[in-house]
Amino acid sequence: MPEQAPLLADLRAEPPEPVRAATLWAVLATGVLSMLLLGDGLAINLLIVAVPAALAAYFASRTAGRRPRPWSLTWAVGGLALLVVPALRDAGWPTFLAIVSSIALGSLALHGCRTWLGILLSPLGLFDALWKGIVWGWRGVRERAGSARGAGPAMRAAAVTAGLLLVFGALFASADAAFADLLGDLIPDTSLVGAPWRVLLLTVGAVGALAAAHTAASPLRWDRLAVKPGRARGRMEWALPLIVLNVLFAAFNGVQLAVLFGGYDAVLDKTGLSYAAYARQGFWQLLLATLLTLLVIVFALRWAPRDGAKDRALVRAVLGSLCALTLVVVASAVRRMDMYVEAYGLTRLRISVVAVELWLGVIILLIMAAGVWGARWLPRAVAVSAAAGVLAFGLLSPDAMIAERNVQRYEDTGKLDLDYARQLSADAVPALDKLPEPRRSCALKPIAESLGSERGPWYAMSLGESRARRIIEARPPSVDWGVCDEGRTGVPYP
Repeated sequence: MPEQAPLLADLRAEPPEPVRAATLWAVLATGVLSMLLLGDGLAINLLIVAVPAALAAYFASRTAGRRPRPWSLTWAVGGLALLVVPALRDAGWPTFLAIVSSIALGSLALHGCRTWLGILLSPLGLFDALWKGIVWGWRGVRERAGSARGAGPAMRAAAVTAGLLLVFGALFASADAAFADLLGDLIPDTSLVGAPWRVLLLTVGAVGALAAAHTAASPLRWDRLAVKPGRARGRMEWALPLIVLNVLFAAFNGVQLAVLFGGYDAVLDKTGLSYAAYARQGFWQLLLATLLTLLVIVFALRWAPRDGAKDRALVRAVLGSLCALTLVVVASAVRRMDMYVEAYGLTRLRISVVAVELWLGVIILLIMAAGVWGARWLPRAVAVSAAAGVLAFGLLSPDAMIAERNVQRYEDTGKLDLDYARQLSADAVPALDKLPEPRRSCALKPIAESLGSERGPWYAMSLGESRARRIIEARPPSVDWGVCDEGRTGVPYP
């Protein structure tokens, strides 16, 4: 009978030990905080909920005999740090990137992966643990709830107390407006209307914490998946195409350097292109060239000759040269986008693709470093660079950067894409507030309407929204849409 495939047999660790009381209390705290805090939006509440979930995973891993390693602590701290972004920024897109990246880093902390496949597949382990975590936690609750010692009485008392407070608190809040106001100042909405939504949040928070704890106690061993190395090629067969590619890169970079030092005017006169058209024409091609170069490096390493020191030197020389030349391509792409932004202004798409291009440049630098000091650390270093990039992207506030750059462009040239400014989030309000009237009011009016007049609770309001509200309340937009529409259609503002 054939042996069972490693994917089915070797990935799973031993079943976890029975869940301990400390883990259950942390899971309960995660569920309760999710129910109370997550129903009004995402801000600092997400970080507050993540802390007991991380403690549940820590207690479970300690029970299983797993000791936190430096890399696991790095992933855990990084995952929690990424949740600072929703607390600071109102814009949804950096918040989404931060939350997804935080989940990815959390899965790395739970699994402790270090290979390419392990890092890529570790988030799947959380889905694998969802049902198992529920069963594991339910068994632990049953064992302790029926006991007369230890955590059993405390758990029963906490459950009964919480149930009585929720039921009667909701009834009294619905019956008396004054009591509802008093209760609303202390805790979130407890009305019967929102009860199903709160119960769902309680369930999601508890199940998520149980999945994280089960994964920490019994992770999938993704690092046991191995990719067989490719068949080594001969030196000529391997090196000739790459050397020719290096020559092509060198010729292109030579032209770029000549343009850089010779000025763009001569090139524009020769090509017949405008300043912006020249920049736009090249950026996307250079971005694609950078991506394809990374693929070429990956496959070249897979098929590289490996017979001795001479082969290693050849690989380092050829691929090192290709990486160095690619860095010039990255710099050229970023410069072209900067030219395009000077002509047409900064947008979310433009700042995003520049960020991606810069991150690809960081990856190329890491590959060059791996060629000198070894590649064992490379997968984790790439993951760190991605998480650090997402964190920096959120902390720098892209919407605020877009607004500041476009306001500066307006001051220099008198040009402003007012329609685009209206689409920005509350993070852009401090910069847009510097515009002269009526452009200021035309830009801020839709943002003010989207914020509304009622403030959300402190735990669901970002710092960006809080600042925007203060500015708008101090100087509300003072024009009607007719004036704004006139300016947009080209009629001068009064």
